[in-house]
Amino acid sequence: MTPVSDPSSYSSLSKCTTKHLNLIYHVDFDRHVLKGKVALTVEVLEDKFSSLTLDSKDLTIFKVSANGQAAQFALGAKHKSKGSPLEITLPFEVSRGQHVIVEIEYETSPSATALQWLTPAQTAGKKHPYLFSQCQATHCRTMVPCQDSPSVKHTYYAQVSVSKELVALMSALHDGQEPDPSDSSRIIYRFRQPVPMPSYLIAIVVGALESREIGPRSRIWSEKEYVEKGAFEFSETETMLKTAESLAGPYVWGQYDVLVLPPSFPYGGMENPCLTFVTPTVLAGDRSLAGVIAHEISHSWTGNLVTNRTWEHFWLNEGHTVYLERMIARCMESEQLRQFKGIGGWKELQESVKQFGANNVLTNLVPNLHEVDTDEAFSLVPYEKGYALLYHLEELMGGPEVFMGFVKSYIQMFAYGSVTTEEWKKYLFTYFKDKVDILNKVDWNAWMHTPGMPPVKPQYDTTMADACTALCQRWVKAKEEDLATFTEADVKKFNSPQLIEFMALLLQEEPLPLSHVKKMQEVYQLSDVKNAEVRFRWLRICVKAHWEEAVPLALKMATEQGRMKFTRPLYKEVYDFSKYRDEAVKTFKEHRGELHPVTAMLVAKDLKIDG
Repeated sequence: MTPVSDPSSYSSLSKCTTKHLNLIYHVDFDRHVLKGKVALTVEVLEDKFSSLTLDSKDLTIFKVSANGQAAQFALGAKHKSKGSPLEITLPFEVSRGQHVIVEIEYETSPSATALQWLTPAQTAGKKHPYLFSQCQATHCRTMVPCQDSPSVKHTYYAQVSVSKELVALMSALHDGQEPDPSDSSRIIYRFRQPVPMPSYLIAIVVGALESREIGPRSRIWSEKEYVEKGAFEFSETETMLKTAESLAGPYVWGQYDVLVLPPSFPYGGMENPCLTFVTPTVLAGDRSLAGVIAHEISHSWTGNLVTNRTWEHFWLNEGHTVYLERMIARCMESEQLRQFKGIGGWKELQESVKQFGANNVLTNLVPNLHEVDTDEAFSLVPYEKGYALLYHLEELMGGPEVFMGFVKSYIQMFAYGSVTTEEWKKYLFTYFKDKVDILNKVDWNAWMHTPGMPPVKPQYDTTMADACTALCQRWVKAKEEDLATFTEADVKKFNSPQLIEFMALLLQEEPLPLSHVKKMQEVYQLSDVKNAEVRFRWLRICVKAHWEEAVPLALKMATEQGRMKFTRPLYKEVYDFSKYRDEAVKTFKEHRGELHPVTAMLVAKDLKIDG
């Protein structure tokens, strides 16, 4: 393995590596802090080792010891995104190959970016507070001082003390619970994670949670208001897990539970091991859920088992995961659906590239993240440009079965470790050694290190998309006198993905005249659709057409949930409607406190609000 330098971490990656983490948390809802104690089992990689640096951000460090002896420590200057290096000096020297246990007593800050503390009013049940974490990419350092780099993998054990009426869960297997001996009104939950994993997958949630069994190795967890609906909608989880295993190899994490979070969760899903986090916006039924769950299940192999060495190689996590997710769709539904999803993905890539600007180096498949905040670099590029490359290679190498053989072999080769783009490419050339001449013709520099759209546009089968394209064009070309020709039958045969595709196509065109959009509502009744993916696009179409009645609806959707995929474009759309620009800013300022800190930071940037 090549020596690691990670532009997003301060920790000493070449001197030592964490093998195990033992965490003790006391969750304090009154002060919005975790009082913590962590013991890191560190393997030493050099002789005469006597100091190490860990990542930390906004932590108060009380004391540090090494093998039980007091150790000196100092926090370096704070960097806006990377935090403060925690420099620890050991009271002794350690030789290469030995282990040392570094124990740190500390407390998190109420403004820790990994944590969102919700008031009872922000939950479904309205009675109890709620806490959840989101560590990816570099926020774990705000809740645990650690080597916060995906190149380091460790097991972990944890004990979490919470108030009796609450339940704690982590990205690990349950290991029992007991009354807190130091406080009879509290309970301690225990967790163990026996599979080595990177720090960004450490996750915690505390709330009034209930669960239902949804399969032999799966439960759904949520507040009781969502639990029945969730159990019904996630009923295909086991089938999906089995399908993924048939493609990628055995599922090694034991349990696969799903947690439905409150609406402010900023992502569609997060692949925390043993406990996938998902947004409640997927609970609108009609299969918008399947893609999210297939994606998070796929991460159990690509991302969690084989991990990008640094965030510059994030496409290795996400491109392969989208590839696997769409292979699951192919197995469970049809090859046509996989092709259709590819078309939709290409469109989302175009929108992403347009947003960043076609010359922006952050649209490179492998960007340089030196002095870049990983949250600001986050986009769909690694997902969809990564997928486009893998699909292109699939076509060159002999089709889905042949290429899936490579992906499975790649997973076995790098399982339990981390990987860079160079190592992935070298393995690709080794695996397809009889096709090296074809691989050499690929314009690798254009794919990997050039901004903008990929050099090759895949030729997808358009069977499922043709009807969407045709209807979109009818609306775009329609004159006032043609509007009477549209009827509800136009969309009757569309499934949810097709309705979404139809709207995504409209969003790529010049805004429709207001009369058209009003007619569309009259015949298709789109304002009544519950599916969040449909509703979000429909409201954008309305606001783009300057339909004033849609503005409060768009702002309502932007505020009643906090998934970045929806909230950011909705605010931006209203902001770009100059008459309502101030309204967008005012609404955001009023609701800012309900948003996740990362979402709030990015929306503020979008709306040009500083500070």
